[in-house]
Amino acid sequence: MHRRTMWIAVALMLLATFAVTQAQESHQDYLDIYTVQVKPEKRADFDAIAKKMVTANRQNKGDTWLAMETSYGPGDRVTFVSTRHSYKEAEEGMNAFYQALQKGFGKPGMGKALQEFNQCITSSHSEFRRRRWDLTSNAPSDAASYAKLVGTSRWLRTTVVHVKPGQITNFEAEVKELKAATERSAPSATILVSQAVAGQEGTVFYFTMLQNSLGAYDSVPTTHQILGDEGYEKFLRASADTVSGTETVINRFLPDLSNATEEIASVAPDYWRPKAAATNTNARTNAGKASVVNAGAKNKMEDNTKQ
Repeated sequence: MHRRTMWIAVALMLLATFAVTQAQESHQDYLDIYTVQVKPEKRADFDAIAKKMVTANRQNKGDTWLAMETSYGPGDRVTFVSTRHSYKEAEEGMNAFYQALQKGFGKPGMGKALQEFNQCITSSHSEFRRRRWDLTSNAPSDAASYAKLVGTSRWLRTTVVHVKPGQITNFEAEVKELKAATERSAPSATILVSQAVAGQEGTVFYFTMLQNSLGAYDSVPTTHQILGDEGYEKFLRASADTVSGTETVINRFLPDLSNATEEIASVAPDYWRPKAAATNTNARTNAGKASVVNAGAKNKMEDNTKQ
């Protein structure tokens, strides 16, 4: 009887683990990153052509991505992030994007648009990252929770960690300890972890926290507060052996240059689909201009009548 109870407990534990794994795998497994350094004097031109490309892509059912710019870090740096389930899906997304542009602009027009885009930047960098849900603290429980997290966010703070050669296992052990401590003491703090699998030299990890305002980071507990004095000292000693360098940047989303998935856009449609609001604004502006023009024409007619 005791043995049967034990096996039931084990089975329930395995089912629970399987359910969590399935929920995490319902999120996309990879991040397809494209970063450009925009010429400062060309930023307005860059935004204009990028918006045209976003519109053509969206209208012709092309790829999906979120755009962001670095607010604290290198200036005029814009990053486009697409989520993928596989390498194959990355290729399909790229093809869908070019096909949508060709439908929207025509083949010569697409070439011209891409040329104008490239004339606005000094460099570009592509990178493929794998989601590390096993290292993520307080991971969203399902795809809907993930969409809500991203859809309500406006800012991203990312710490890039370069791991020394041969130290990846020790580094991952440190992160798992930090993850456990974070989930105990700060259950609302979601820290998304990914690892570069292409486009970077060496072993590089990314730790990202999303927030709906810049001020929200003021209430996020520090690593020292999460681990305590003794745990933090241990963490620092271990990091000295496993980490070769870190850097932290803060980005903000650019909805005008994004084409969010419907799941994310539906969380805050006024934010992620600003085109409708812009159209209404333009309509009001044009109506105002028409009134001014009509009034001017009327005055001219009255002047001519007086003559």
